Amino acid sequence: MSIDSHLDPAVRHDMVFLFEVTDGNPNGDPDFSNRPRMDEETGHGLVTDVAIKRKIRNTLPLAADGDSRYGIFVEAGHALNTRLRESLTANDIPVSDKKKPTAEQKQAARDWLTEKYADIRLFGAVLSTGDTKSLGQIYGPLQVTNARSYHPIMPQQHSITRVTQTKQEDIDDGESTEMGGKWTVPYGLYKAELYYSAARGQQTGVDGRDLELVYRTLEMMFDHDRSAARGTMTARGLYVFSHDNAFGSAPAHKLTERVSVGLAEHVSGPPRSFGDYVVNVADDDLPRGVTLSKLLA
Repeated sequence: MSIDSHLDPAVRHDMVFLFEVTDGNPNGDPDFSNRPRMDEETGHGLVTDVAIKRKIRNTLPLAADGDSRYGIFVEAGHALNTRLRESLTANDIPVSDKKKPTAEQKQAARDWLTEKYADIRLFGAVLSTGDTKSLGQIYGPLQVTNARSYHPIMPQQHSITRVTQTKQEDIDDGESTEMGGKWTVPYGLYKAELYYSAARGQQTGVDGRDLELVYRTLEMMFDHDRSAARGTMTARGLYVFSHDNAFGSAPAHKLTERVSVGLAEHVSGPPRSFGDYVVNVADDDLPRGVTLSKLLA
C-alpha cells in the first residue's frame, strides 16, 4: 500500500510553518515585564521553540482522541522523576537498588517511555534526573526553531483596571479599583521551521500517525489555546518538503527558502492583516527525490 510522502516516518521532512497574531501577545518575556519577545536590533518579533512545543504538547492528546500512546511527559502538575521511576518499575527494575541497571534494562525503560509519551517520541527528553540518572538522554527526531516575524513589530502596553481589590484592607481604606497592564502586538506574521530526522525517528518509534497528528495539531492548535492575553492567533501556512530517503536529497535551507513572503502591492504602511501579504512557493523544478505537500496554504 502506498503512503503519502509527508506521512512516511522513514524519510526526512523539512517544514515551514506560518502563523499570525492580531492584538495579542504570542510569547511574553518574563525578564521584560512579559513584553512580547523581539530582536532588540531589528525589532522583529520572536516566539521561542519552547512556546511552540508547549502548544503542540497541549493539543496533541486532543487530536489523538484519548489514545494512550499520546501521553505527555512534560505536563503541568506532574513531577518528571515520578514518571521516570514508573518506567523502571514497569520493567521490574529496582529503583532503590544502588546497582545500576544493565544496558538491556535501560533500553527497556527508554522504550517504555517513548511508547507512552508522544513528546519524548517526537522531541526527546533529558532522563538523567533524580534517582534515574543512568537513563541518559533521548534525542528527538522533530526539532523546532524560534519563530520570527517577517516585519518589525511595535509592542504596545495597555493599562487596565479591575473593579475589585485583592486585599480586604484596601477596600476598608476606600480603594475601589486596582491597576494592571498588558502587552499586545497589533499584528505580526511569523515563520518557524521544523525538521524531522528519520534516523532518530526510527530510534524513538515514530510512525505515520504521529506525523499526521503533528500536522493536524500545527493547523489547529491555536483554536484550542485561546486566551485574551494572546489575542487572535491563526495558523496560515504549513508546507512539508519530503525527501525519498532518510539522509535527504537536498539541503534543508534550499527547500525552506522556496517559501517566501512579501507585502502586497496595495500596502503602504505597516501590515495589519494576512491579506497585506503575498505568499509565494517555488514548487517547480524541485530537486530530484523531493516532494512538496501544501497542507495549509
